Amino acid sequence: MPKRKSSTALAQPTFLPDLPPQDPPVDDGPPAPKRAARGSRSSGRKASMNPEKNPNVMDAPEAFRASPDADTRDERMDLDKMFTKEKDDSVPSLVENGDSDTPLSELSDIDALAKATAPPPKATKASKKGGKGEAAKAAKPMPEEKPAAPAKAKKADAKEPQFLDPEADGEEEADEEEIKAALSRPPPVNSDVLPLPWKGRLGYACLNTYLRFSNPPVFSSRTCRIASILENRHPLSNPNEPPHATKNRPDKEQPASIRRGQEFVEQLCLANVRDIPKMLRWNDRYGIKFMRLSSEMFPFASHPEYGYKLAPFASEALAEVGKVAAELGHRLTTHPGQYTQLGSPRKPVIDNALRDLDYHAEMLSLLKLPPQQDRDAVMILHLGGVFGDKEATLARFRENYARLPQGVKDRLVLENDDVSWCVHELLPLCEELNIPFVLDYHHHNIIFDDTQIREGTKDIMDLYPRILATWKRKNITPKMHYSEPTPEAITGRQRRKHNPRVATLPPCPNDMDLMIEAKDKEQAVFELMRTFKLPGFETFNDMLPHIRKDDNKPPPKPKKKQKPPKKKTKKQLEAEEEEEENEDEDSSPDEPTPISDSEIGMGGPDGRVYWPPGQEHWLRPVKKVVKPKVDKKAPPGKEVDEQGRIVTAAMKRKRAKEGEEAVNAAQKEGEMLAMKVERVVDEGVEGEEEGEKEIVKGRGKGKGKEIEKGVGDKEGGGEKKGGRAAKKKSVKPEPEQTVATAPALGRRQSTRGKKVDYAEE
Repeated sequence: MPKRKSSTALAQPTFLPDLPPQDPPVDDGPPAPKRAARGSRSSGRKASMNPEKNPNVMDAPEAFRASPDADTRDERMDLDKMFTKEKDDSVPSLVENGDSDTPLSELSDIDALAKATAPPPKATKASKKGGKGEAAKAAKPMPEEKPAAPAKAKKADAKEPQFLDPEADGEEEADEEEIKAALSRPPPVNSDVLPLPWKGRLGYACLNTYLRFSNPPVFSSRTCRIASILENRHPLSNPNEPPHATKNRPDKEQPASIRRGQEFVEQLCLANVRDIPKMLRWNDRYGIKFMRLSSEMFPFASHPEYGYKLAPFASEALAEVGKVAAELGHRLTTHPGQYTQLGSPRKPVIDNALRDLDYHAEMLSLLKLPPQQDRDAVMILHLGGVFGDKEATLARFRENYARLPQGVKDRLVLENDDVSWCVHELLPLCEELNIPFVLDYHHHNIIFDDTQIREGTKDIMDLYPRILATWKRKNITPKMHYSEPTPEAITGRQRRKHNPRVATLPPCPNDMDLMIEAKDKEQAVFELMRTFKLPGFETFNDMLPHIRKDDNKPPPKPKKKQKPPKKKTKKQLEAEEEEEENEDEDSSPDEPTPISDSEIGMGGPDGRVYWPPGQEHWLRPVKKVVKPKVDKKAPPGKEVDEQGRIVTAAMKRKRAKEGEEAVNAAQKEGEMLAMKVERVVDEGVEGEEEGEKEIVKGRGKGKGKEIEKGVGDKEGGGEKKGGRAAKKKSVKPEPEQTVATAPALGRRQSTRGKKVDYAEE
């Protein structure tokens, strides 16, 4: 079965794995090995870790998506609605620059090369008869992309951070055959079981929308570019001041240090880790006890050249996260991206996957969780592509799985996907290798074996005993994934798109740990809590649009009282001033009680943290609209100029007079120019006639030598002009054309009654 159509035209490769490893830029030492780093020591003042203030800090785009295997644009929050001001051009964009240095963009080139070299798909009996559900449609070769489509997408998405996913299908319109096949499929058969009363844990992935847009922002997916790492190897122009996009940048003329660039990355990582306890306490306040950690918490940790170990610089911070999670009884998991594939036929892909799994295992181990919570901290993985032969891919997976360290094997679990691998293909592999299996209901409804099961949630319940047994063998708490397609989706590719929120609960056991994969993150969990009155639904309330009462904002300055324009005596003014001073002393406004750091962004006493569907712009303040200044004293009906001044009759007369003078001056200038043109034309015509006469005379006198010298004196009406005209007319005239019939420049001549040979013309 071939891999689905990719949109690699959007991404311009920057990392070619087949090339030999290049040496790092010249600096004061050899490349840093998998280092045993000391505590981070930063020179000068600390830099801001807010992406809106520091151009070197960016939002990791994967954190805004519903899940790592979701589509690119439609699966993320609409940042344009939430940001109140245009992004600074100095902040780099992942779409505007093709040389993106994010780890996933570099691995995308590996996947694209693997796809290009993959053998053609083999026709199967299932595909001839109609196939296994949507799997047969995925096996159908896709038409080539139009070259203009990527350019439009690139232009539309240039203002916000993007993740260029070569596995995503984009917003392509389905062809008629695909739509007919989708409409002819049998309707899904869903179960009527609701897991109530609910005793399990609901969770969301990577990012909390309310905390991300609080002041200061709280999130764990800050990232950067490799270019920023290399630039920050140089010291700042002013080490005593924080970095600035223009005023205080690294001085590239000074010697570089690998350690200094690594400290920049470590500060970014520690800022991500130190925000997680705040997110866990926020979740606990509102009844959420399950969260997926962002894989981009440590930028480039698994990079082949710029990678690094998390210990010891992040050990203490991660241990604090584990302490809070253990105290609150929360479950933490991770989900490496779709480029981490153990079944690929290419060695660079396997090497990258092994490094990425080692990084995730180290991150979870440094949490120092209690034994059961440590076992429950799993890494969810997809099997990946098919590469033209499923059996060969499964064999490669078995071989590479055997190479994994035991610490990685203890945490690795497999999940069915919505492109290639269905439940009936992965469940036997998990039972063979003793790997827990994660059931994703959304993926199952797109890719399933229609010879053994029907679409929907009813038939899959028969496999629950086998699925749960894969977890009990390792004494790990089971977990499942749930999401829903958008209502307008028809085909399998369209149904891959996740709905921002879900409407119901799947028929899972009522003590299941259920991950809700939706772009609205914690708000999708709140929606389920409200719908089914789940534990914790009474803890939160609706937000006030654009207003937050859990931030420490400076009190507004009191407005000065405007004094009346009437003239008063000195005694009256002195008496009024004394009264105002007494009033200010007696009735001074009470300053608001400052909010402690632990309560900032927590929703306030009323728990106003819920925003209705489609109202994500409520998370940010109201956009300020600058209106032009207009004179308030202007009476109605009066005209006001651009500067807000009232246009009087005298001003109108002055402007009219200035306009008339400008028109008259233009007319005079035009007349003078016309006279000059007419004079030049007349002189040229006279010189032309003299030159043509000399042509006739010179035919028998040396073939026009006088003409080449510029025949024509002052008495003939054009000394030099005649010569130039004669040179131009030195070509032998046509048989029927004479000097008399040649039209004079600048003069209108009537052609009435003259015969014209249009064919000759």
